[in-house]
Amino acid sequence: MTSIQQRAELQRRIWQIANDVRGAVDGWDFKQYVLGTLFYRFISENFAAYIEGGDDGINYADLPDSVITPEIKDDAIKTKGYFIYPSQLFAKVAAGANANESLNTDLATIFTAIEASANGYPSERDIKGLFADFDTTSNRLGNTVKDKNDRLSKVLKRVAELDFGSFDASHIDLFGDAYEFLISNYAANAGKSGGEFFTPQHVSKLIAQLAMHKQTSVNKIYDPACGSGSLLLQGKKHFDQHLIEDGFFGQEINHTTYNLARMNMFLHNVNYDKFNIQLGNTLIEPHFGEDKPFDAIVSNPPYSVKWTGSDDPTLINDERFAPAGVLAPKSKADFAFVLHALSYLSNKGRAAIVCFPGIFYRGGAEQKIRQYLVDNNYVETVISLAPNLFYGTTIAVNILVLAKNKKDTTTQFIDASGLFKKETNNNVLLDAHIKQIMAVFDSKENVNHFAKSVPLEEVVAKEYNLSVSSYVETKDNREVVEIVQLNAELKTTVAKIDQLRKDIDAIVAEIEGEEQEV
Repeated sequence: MTSIQQRAELQRRIWQIANDVRGAVDGWDFKQYVLGTLFYRFISENFAAYIEGGDDGINYADLPDSVITPEIKDDAIKTKGYFIYPSQLFAKVAAGANANESLNTDLATIFTAIEASANGYPSERDIKGLFADFDTTSNRLGNTVKDKNDRLSKVLKRVAELDFGSFDASHIDLFGDAYEFLISNYAANAGKSGGEFFTPQHVSKLIAQLAMHKQTSVNKIYDPACGSGSLLLQGKKHFDQHLIEDGFFGQEINHTTYNLARMNMFLHNVNYDKFNIQLGNTLIEPHFGEDKPFDAIVSNPPYSVKWTGSDDPTLINDERFAPAGVLAPKSKADFAFVLHALSYLSNKGRAAIVCFPGIFYRGGAEQKIRQYLVDNNYVETVISLAPNLFYGTTIAVNILVLAKNKKDTTTQFIDASGLFKKETNNNVLLDAHIKQIMAVFDSKENVNHFAKSVPLEEVVAKEYNLSVSSYVETKDNREVVEIVQLNAELKTTVAKIDQLRKDIDAIVAEIEGEEQEV
């Protein structure tokens, strides 16, 4: 079976499993159990492979817990960030799940022990609470202990049946792919809330390429509203991992999504010392101030959400917002995220941010922020995308590309609204579309009805309007009509109609004459 075929089969089966095991439970509510079980299996196999060290004579799952010395445990936690005893491995628990009358409490104990193993180690913050949403006592699993155990056993057994191959470099990615596939399907079926925690991979790929374009290496990649971490991981998926020297950084406000993002890192084989995902409100309680600047910033922040803004008088003096001289409106925090990203951006890097289109033409504070960005030559490109590319919204959003090392003062506008493939529920960007966008982004050439690089003076003359449609002329697809030819055709048509009327009148007169004779 080829890699592509294996991935397709895994994805088909894992989504079937996700639907089968949830029963009457809503898929969105049940996602933590399927995703958490996949994560439990991954870290179990990952840890066993580490202990075995490629020695075919060792099977960690067959060892008694008693052979584990404090030294072995200490070294393992320092390397992997956590510890799992042989008896706690996914394979061992899944094998005896059907006959285990205390399965739900045993799982809770194991998850607590795995998290507690990191206490006092550098990985403590990265491991703590990972299984918090895997509530084995929840009534979502059933009303009785037996019902809960039956449901948990079914999840464990079905996930255990998935064939990921041996745990080596060529198969590890299958775990990450399966996890991303599950998340994307849950997001697609979750309505508005789905779009808040997952950016479709085809759009993520474009954003990552924009942020990392022509950088031979970046120190770190950062997402200030990272959701489940899918955007960050595009930097690993589509570029050599060594390109990102110091790892992946992100902040997320939703606790469940924050846990999903950390799991996502592990499932893509990003070790605890190579990522730093924090929980909290980026605009009010930002992390990573001591880690900035970042060479690559990617983000799909929430559109037009409310924030405290001017209600907090200290924010106007915040180093992120003070240079613009004005705060984003309280009812529309979009530019607050933009200014935050800009303040974290290095002088050599780029930020690629998905934005609500209204912020590029509205007046008031948003116009003043646009003026600050343009006058200081931070806006490299604005790209308008097709509608219905994201989960939970059909609007046609834009991508704003910021840079601090532009070679001239022009601003590029790209109208990519016509680049998409229509699918059942959402439009998608194909690789060919991404290649077309990246080619003109790189060249900065003017292309009729597609791309235009505009001098500073023209943007200023249009009062800092950054809407793509203000600069890139839309192709007129209306049919060209030849007036002279049309008049001739009309004259002929009118003549035919007149003749037809005369013929009808003659027929009617003839019929009436015959009736009178009778």
